[in-house]
Amino acid sequence: MKYAIYGAGSLGTVLGAYLTENGVDIELVNRNAAHVRALREHGARITGTVDMCVPVKALLPEQMSGSYDVIFLLTKQLDNDGTVAFLKPLLSESGVIVTLQNGIPEPGIARIVGEERTIGCVVEWGASLEAPGTARLTSDPAALSFHMGGMKKVPREKLLHVKALLEKMCPVELEENLLGARWSKLLINATFSGIGTAIGGTFGAVSGGRLPRKLAVRCMKECIDVGRASGAEFAPVQGKDVTKLFYYKSAFKRKLSELLVPIAMKKHAGIVPSMLQDLRNGKKCEIDAINGVVCGFGRQHSVPTPVNERIVSVVHRIQSGELEPRAENISLFADLIK
Repeated sequence: MKYAIYGAGSLGTVLGAYLTENGVDIELVNRNAAHVRALREHGARITGTVDMCVPVKALLPEQMSGSYDVIFLLTKQLDNDGTVAFLKPLLSESGVIVTLQNGIPEPGIARIVGEERTIGCVVEWGASLEAPGTARLTSDPAALSFHMGGMKKVPREKLLHVKALLEKMCPVELEENLLGARWSKLLINATFSGIGTAIGGTFGAVSGGRLPRKLAVRCMKECIDVGRASGAEFAPVQGKDVTKLFYYKSAFKRKLSELLVPIAMKKHAGIVPSMLQDLRNGKKCEIDAINGVVCGFGRQHSVPTPVNERIVSVVHRIQSGELEPRAENISLFADLIK
């Protein structure tokens, strides 16, 4: 069997280190030559909540060859059509692409490689790239997990094979309700990554601050309203029903939800939003594939999304250089959290 992690940045480096450490022969592929060189020369160094250094196989995309049975996709969605078209001829006859990307990327990937070759996986932990070859795991090791599922035509044995691979790192929940798992992860990303990027802070900065926390529960309610309108049944997140915890119809329940936010995010408070990491590194971020997706589905189903629209607007202003990602940006949402 031949395996690769395509887009082995922060998350992919951590995943590759764990899989390699536990006996999986897998290639870590990245376009960043300095990162690939460091991985080859010094191994994958994982810091933060763990401390490990694992010798790994690292390649540039043009160095990939042969037929891959599983390709884990961790690139940004900004050029998914081109990326998936590049990977398609590298798949074996029964090979699959497992997307660990944010948002809801499976339908677009399936249009290129087919439903029978498309598996979705929700990552319920965070990491950041500290330096070439070095990634920081920012979630508690006890809180690491994946939720995965396939498009309708994916063979059951292929799903179980991928599940067994990912279990070399942490527990994996096989989801019959892939759409629900995706919407639950989108809710978390839109809220904590979206707001965190806007205010230049970690997930903990969102859950720990009084005003960001007020904005967070309003953002989550919008996501739930939009997801339900689109036909999604939200899946549990690490055993917790996010709709019961954070959905509200009264001021009392909204206040209770605000109090629950820091408790729910305690083990993930150190996560630095990947969008914020991109902006700090001078790269375009995925705001349109995260909060923008919520807004798009909202328009489609006539569900108002003022909080998500404002987050998109503020992050676009940061991306254009008009604003800096800083805590004071919470004032730009003042009219929405009265």
